[in-house]
Amino acid sequence: MHTVKKNGRWINEVEGNTRASNTARTKREAQGLGREMAIHRGVEHFIHNEDGRIGERNTYPRSRDPRSIPG
Repeated sequence: MHTVKKNGRWINEVEGNTRASNTARTKREAQGLGREMAIHRGVEHFIHNEDGRIGERNTYPRSRDPRSIPG
């Protein structure tokens, strides 16, 4: 799940899909919608800055975060 700004709108995209899952007027609103979708699907949520770079990354559920697995 990616929250990213495109054409002046904040959108949420599911990896592998060509269309936005939803759109929002603000980053905060899009981030909340993206988080809900990521939690429901049990996937990572990448939140991009306006320049397109990843600014934040969250894994749902947290127990699936590869950074917390030893080894």
